Amino acid sequence: MASPSTLSAPPSAQALDPRRWLALILLCTANFMVILDSQIVILALPKMSEALHLSPEAAQWVLSANLLTFGGLLLLGGRAADLLGRRRMFMLGTALFLLVSIASGLAPNAEVLIAARALHGVSAALMAPTALSILTTTFPEGSERNKALAGWAGIAGIGAVTALLIGGALANLGWQWVFFVNVPVALLMLVISPILLRESRDAGLPRKYDVAGALSSTVALVLLVYAVAIAPMAGWLSPITLGLFAGSILLFAVFVAIERRSSAPLVPLRIFRKPNLNGGNLAMVTMGMLAFGFSVTISQYSQIVLGLTPFEFGVRQAIMPAMAFVGAYVGQAFVTRLGFRPVAAACLVMLGAGSLIMALTATGSLSYGATFVALIPFGVGIGLGTTAASAAALSGVAASESGLASGFNTAAQQVGGGLGVAVVLTVLASYTGSGTGGFQSAFVACVVFAVVGFVFTLAMMRSKQATEAGLRAEQQQQTPVLTHF
Repeated sequence: MASPSTLSAPPSAQALDPRRWLALILLCTANFMVILDSQIVILALPKMSEALHLSPEAAQWVLSANLLTFGGLLLLGGRAADLLGRRRMFMLGTALFLLVSIASGLAPNAEVLIAARALHGVSAALMAPTALSILTTTFPEGSERNKALAGWAGIAGIGAVTALLIGGALANLGWQWVFFVNVPVALLMLVISPILLRESRDAGLPRKYDVAGALSSTVALVLLVYAVAIAPMAGWLSPITLGLFAGSILLFAVFVAIERRSSAPLVPLRIFRKPNLNGGNLAMVTMGMLAFGFSVTISQYSQIVLGLTPFEFGVRQAIMPAMAFVGAYVGQAFVTRLGFRPVAAACLVMLGAGSLIMALTATGSLSYGATFVALIPFGVGIGLGTTAASAAALSGVAASESGLASGFNTAAQQVGGGLGVAVVLTVLASYTGSGTGGFQSAFVACVVFAVVGFVFTLAMMRSKQATEAGLRAEQQQQTPVLTHF
């Protein structure tokens, strides 16, 4: 075991792992697989339903089981990485991902498939925040981390488009192959993880576990995610939706009370004193709303109104992740030079512009060319924004709390995505007129998301200079120990 290193040392003084860029490829692959798995199942669902005789309710639970466990366990998964070891938890999540992919493909009935999908969510809740935490502790804050986050952000859009491009083809081979495709990739990840990743964990906290905090936060998140998911179908003001929201709020209040009194809290409440953690995560909620809400709306518009197949839509939409990669690459340089706030604000302007173009042109009378034009600023905006929001949310966070901060960041995107989808689906369902007015209204909702996000970003994110001053002050006060193996 190497000697412990203090987190108060400046990044330039810390030894940089020469394998870090290869490790980044591994971490981005994990992010890619989590996104691919969540999206590709949607395309194969009709084949699964036919083969396993799934009822409409069972088919919905194939999707919801994954969503609930993933969203509900993100904070716990991220914090477990801090306490038990980041590489250890990453490999545990990857091993579980491998096993449940096999179990899903071999599922003989609805019950087994739904249970396996729930475990898929558990594995993703371990992999995603842990991978982001490893990225944060591997790359020092500043230019290097911004470049790494650009790669992390750029790969996300590719995962979603890849699902559209290969999902139908794999389902035609047999619905099982949408799960079996994960197996060789996960196996390779398990083999190379010990080679490329260093083990690290927080050695400074007492070895006690906040069980009450873990249970209350997990159930609160599950209720929140479920409420958002069923709101478009049950109604936002229905008793079940309001009851779920009320239960979630109550449990979050209980969670805060538990954390205030705990000697070893799951979430040290002092972490919320970091303005850029709050501002970055709020920006991430907004960007999640935009990314998911816009994608669902444009997908339905392209297939229902323009008559494109999922594969044709995937090919034509490929410009958006390509532009996201460009935006992420350019964005990391601007974040390094200008700071978080101006880049995040610029991104929301571009996301709003792309949404506005679609709101004005989604009449059904124009060709796909207008849609193509909208995807360019929207894609660049996603790349810019995800890089800036993640960099802000993870800035100034002690390495011993990087898993927790990564869990918050991933949860913010997922909750925002769920809200965005719920709102646009509600708008589409509530439109009773003829023509494409419902789609135009849904795109207007995305414009509103962008405006609200722009205002909150300017209000809550600090300048780069203020962030650096706060980080230096905090480093003088705290010297927790991070142990590397």
